[in-house]
Amino acid sequence: MTATLTGPGAAVRPAGDPAGLPAPQALRLRRPGRRDPRLLVGLALVVVSVLLGSWAVRAAGGTVPVLVARTALVPGHVLADGDVTVAEVRLLDAARYLPGDRPLPEGATVVRTVGAGELVPVAALAAAADLGLRPVSVPLAATPPDDLVVGSLVDLWQVPEPPAGTGTGGTGALGGAAAPPTPRRLAEALTVAEVDRTTGALAAAGGTTVHVLVPTDLLPDVLAALAGGGTVDVVLVPGAAG
Repeated sequence: MTATLTGPGAAVRPAGDPAGLPAPQALRLRRPGRRDPRLLVGLALVVVSVLLGSWAVRAAGGTVPVLVARTALVPGHVLADGDVTVAEVRLLDAARYLPGDRPLPEGATVVRTVGAGELVPVAALAAAADLGLRPVSVPLAATPPDDLVVGSLVDLWQVPEPPAGTGTGGTGALGGAAAPPTPRRLAEALTVAEVDRTTGALAAAGGTTVHVLVPTDLLPDVLAALAGGGTVDVVLVPGAAG
């Protein structure tokens, strides 16, 4: 390649380059400065990720004390210290349950059934005035099934007394067979608060009393059925045992 000189001390340029442009230079990447927004955003994301990871590890590995029911708790029962025990559990929503490191709320009344061994939800308690249920004793003529326990749900039925002058195998006013009285349902899905079973020689003859929680608006009908003729019986709701 030949070069041309235009005068003393003139720059040498390649022949055939009439424009005399300088040779291109390679581009160099500039290192980001300390105030570069991209660097600041990246650092902030790293810090947030570290904090979130640390919180998740502590939340997964830590435990909190909450109250657990020793036995089944039924609506209407006023919660006492002997009804619960404290357990250390891992929970992300611990605020939903009664804490085990504080005194029980005064006069806290169970408003829905809590099974034995279950955590006691805050929503399962309220003031007694807000309950709207009253315990009613129902004596049974027959021995109830073994799975009728505290916390079970039962329907309440009344079997009216046969009309006067008739009985089993009796006749009606026109001389025909008397129609048996039709049972009617008094209430459904009532919670069993207590079961008093007769033991010993009298157990075969029944004598069990079941205490059920009746809504206040159904009390007049239920009490009238218990005071009137006929019989009142409880029918266990399948799969609802406490």
